[in-house]
Amino acid sequence: MSGSRSAAKSQVVLLATHKKLATHETVVQQALGERIAKLLGATFVGAYDPAQHKDPALYYIPSDTLIGKKAGDALGIHSVDDFFGGLIDYPFMATKAISHPMLDDATAKPEGWSVRFFEDAADAVLSGFSVFNEADARRAGRQLLENGPVRIKPVLATAGRGQVVVTTDAELDKAIAEQDMAEVEEWGLVLEEDLSDVITYSVGQVQVAGIMVSYHGTQSLTQDNNGETVYGGSQLWLVRGDYDELLTLDLEDDVRRSVTQAMRYEKAALACFPDFLASRRNYDIAHGTNARGQVCSGVLEQSWRIGGASPAEVEALVAFAADPQLQRICASSHEIYGPTTLPADAHVLYEGDDPEVGLISKFTQVQPYDRTQ
Repeated sequence: MSGSRSAAKSQVVLLATHKKLATHETVVQQALGERIAKLLGATFVGAYDPAQHKDPALYYIPSDTLIGKKAGDALGIHSVDDFFGGLIDYPFMATKAISHPMLDDATAKPEGWSVRFFEDAADAVLSGFSVFNEADARRAGRQLLENGPVRIKPVLATAGRGQVVVTTDAELDKAIAEQDMAEVEEWGLVLEEDLSDVITYSVGQVQVAGIMVSYHGTQSLTQDNNGETVYGGSQLWLVRGDYDELLTLDLEDDVRRSVTQAMRYEKAALACFPDFLASRRNYDIAHGTNARGQVCSGVLEQSWRIGGASPAEVEALVAFAADPQLQRICASSHEIYGPTTLPADAHVLYEGDDPEVGLISKFTQVQPYDRTQ
């Protein structure tokens, strides 16, 4: 995945994509851009302007996964040393839709779809389907309902927003009718078995300035200012090196299984999507119980882009760069809605009244590596 090292970078820029960012997200990405620039010995110059930023030694931080090798080539993105994020060929590959097979008799299939990916990654994902039109969504939902409740997941939504669990055909039809079908036809829609007593683990890897860091961790949930349950942060245990370094640690069985499932999922992606390139890779792995009482685990989705755990990842990269002898560290990212008192050791990234989500505080913390926490 590392590819050949590119020339030293002179400037770091934020690259806008189709994804619309809230104010707090933009501010956080600017803060991370400044820290990544220091790692690279470069200057952070803000939003990318093709008319102004013509230096070939640019380092990009895209707001979402980049789509299309030609787009990457046009920007000069040829290796993981050129950007913080991921590059894939087709839209569905950038979303949750990549994590499930289609119906055997699906009536809509996107260009670039790989049956082999699901054969290779079958043991690493939950039971479910990805669909690309309304008719397939209804058929997939009814098939899954035979075994219990079904979770419907719009693939462009983040932080868990927009998801709904249905238990009857009528609820299924209502939920599907509320989807943006133009979005579904381009990006997909996921329907998967719903789990109870869920713990969501994070497994990932980042590469910046010649430093590779791998990690496992857990996510927390919180309520936003509208009372919706959303992503609230990540607690990460990070090591210098690749995934194999994680497996040398004394890991709990569920954590070790999460790491191996993420590795299997990523190996399948590398084998099946030849132009896939990513310097930031994060996988959410759910462990829970299905309606039949079976304990299940699997990758919910991949994040080949800057994401919610990235503030913690960057803090770890900074620490590893500052101390070549450091091998392990614990870092966390936090998102708190409404009034709060921040911890004394918080590194604040955003604190204010965001026009879209209301009052929110985002910060990171760093501690010595300690699995007893």
